[in-house]
Amino acid sequence: MLRNAIGDGRAHADDRVPSAGRGRGSGGRAPLWLLVATACAGQFLVVLDVSVVNVALPSMRTALDMSPAALGWVVSAYSIAFAGFMLLGGRAGDLWGRRRMFLVGLALFTVASLAGGLAQEGWHLLAARAAQGLGAAVLAPATLTIVTAAVPEGPARARALATWTAVGAGGGAAGGFVGGALTDGLSWRWVLLVNVPVGVLVLAAAVRWIPGGRTRTGPRRLDLPGALLVTAGATALAYGIARTETAGWSAPSTLLPFTAGLALLGVFLLVEARTREPLMPLGLFRSRAVASANAAILLCGSGMFGMWFFMTQYAQNVLGYSPLDAGLALIPSSLSVVVGAQTAPFLMRRFGARAVAVGGTLLGAAGFGWQSTMGTDGTYTTAILLPGILMSLGGGLWTTPLASLATSGAAPGDAGVVSGLMNTSRTLGGALGLSVLTAVATATTAGRAGPEALTDGYAAALRLSGGLLLAGAALMIVWLPRGGGTKPVAVLPADSPAP
Repeated sequence: MLRNAIGDGRAHADDRVPSAGRGRGSGGRAPLWLLVATACAGQFLVVLDVSVVNVALPSMRTALDMSPAALGWVVSAYSIAFAGFMLLGGRAGDLWGRRRMFLVGLALFTVASLAGGLAQEGWHLLAARAAQGLGAAVLAPATLTIVTAAVPEGPARARALATWTAVGAGGGAAGGFVGGALTDGLSWRWVLLVNVPVGVLVLAAAVRWIPGGRTRTGPRRLDLPGALLVTAGATALAYGIARTETAGWSAPSTLLPFTAGLALLGVFLLVEARTREPLMPLGLFRSRAVASANAAILLCGSGMFGMWFFMTQYAQNVLGYSPLDAGLALIPSSLSVVVGAQTAPFLMRRFGARAVAVGGTLLGAAGFGWQSTMGTDGTYTTAILLPGILMSLGGGLWTTPLASLATSGAAPGDAGVVSGLMNTSRTLGGALGLSVLTAVATATTAGRAGPEALTDGYAAALRLSGGLLLAGAALMIVWLPRGGGTKPVAVLPADSPAP
C-alpha cells in the first residue's frame, strides 16, 4: 500500500533521494517509498507507546509492587517528557541534521525500552519511561521533516503526509490491541521489549535509506535560554495536566505547576522576540495557515484523543470484554483512521484543505454524538463498531489537511521546529483534553458505582468531545485559509545547503 501510494521510485528522477551510506544499489540512490516507510516506522513506535502500556498497568503494579499513584506515572512520565522536549528536538534537527537526530532519538528510545522491560523496581520503570519520552521528543519531529524534505511538492507529498498521519494515528489506535495481546500472550514486559527488535531494524533501515545533511549552514548555535524556558514551561504545564487525574483542577499540586508552566512559556515568548537566533521564530505565527492549523490541532486533538480511552473502558467495564477482546473490537476503528488519512489527499485536490478538514471534523463529531447514546446493554455493532468507524474516519480526514497546513509557510531552516510545534500542539491538546474529559466522567458518576453510572460518565465525556470537535470546525471555517493548503513546508533536500 505504501509503495503504491508514494511511488516505487522508478517513475521520475525526482522520486529518488540521495543515499546516506553504502550499498544502496544502482546509482547509490534509495527508493523513495523505503525512506518514507522508515520515517513512518519511527513515528509509529513513538505514538504506539503513548497508549500501549494502558492494559498492562495492573500487571506492572503486581510485579513491581507499585502504588496506584506511582502507577499513573508509567503513562505520565512518557507524555510529560515527550511534550516537554518536543520543540527542542525539532530545532536540534534543524541545526544538526534530521537523520542524525532520527538516529539519536530512536537509539535512546530503544535502549530505554530495553531498560523498562527489564525493570526490577518501580522507579526503574518510571525512569525508563521518561527516557523513552525524551527519545520520542527528538525522534518525532525528525520523522516528519524527513518526509517533507525528501518528497517533491505536489500530489506525492500530500500522499506521503497522509501516510505519515495514518501511521501515527494507527499507532495510537493500535496501542490497546497490541498491549492486550502481548500482556495476555507473553507478559507485561513485552509491551516495552517489543520495541527493541523493531527499533534495531528501523535503525538499520535509517542508516541505509535516510540521507544525511542538515538544513542550516554556518554556526550551529542553539538558543539555550529559549530551550531551557520552553522545555521547563512545557514540562511544568504537562505535569500540571497530569496531576488533574489524581488531584483535580483546584488542588495546589495542580495549580502551582500549571501556573508556573504558563508563566515560563510567557517569558519564553518574550525571549524569542528579542534573541537573534530564536528557538522558535515568532514570525511563523504570521502565517495564517501555521497559526490556525496548530490551534485547530490543539482543539480537535483535545476532543479526539479520549476516544480510545473511553471506548476501551466501556468495552471492558460495562460490556465485559477482556483486554484482548477490547483491542480486537477497535480494529475496524483503527483501520478507518488509515482509510480517512489516505483518502484525504484526493479530496484535498478537489475541494481544498479547509473543506476536507471541516468535513472530517463534522463527521467525527457525528460519531461522538452517536457513541454518547450508548447503554449498558449495547450491542457491538451499534455501540462500538459503527460510531467508532465514523469517529475514526473523521479523524483521519481532518488530521491530514491540518498537518499539511501546519507545516506550510516556514523557511527551510525552520522545518524541524514547525514539525515540533505541530507535534507539541497535538500532544498537549490530547493530554489536556483527556484530563478534562476524565474529570467530567468522574463528576457525572457523582460517587455512584456500577455499569449504569460508568456509562453515564463515559457518555458525558464523549458528548463533550463532540462539542470540542464542533468548536474546532467553527474555528476552521473562520480562520483556516480558504485556498491552497495542499502544499506543506517547502524544504530543501536533506543534503542541500540552505540558501
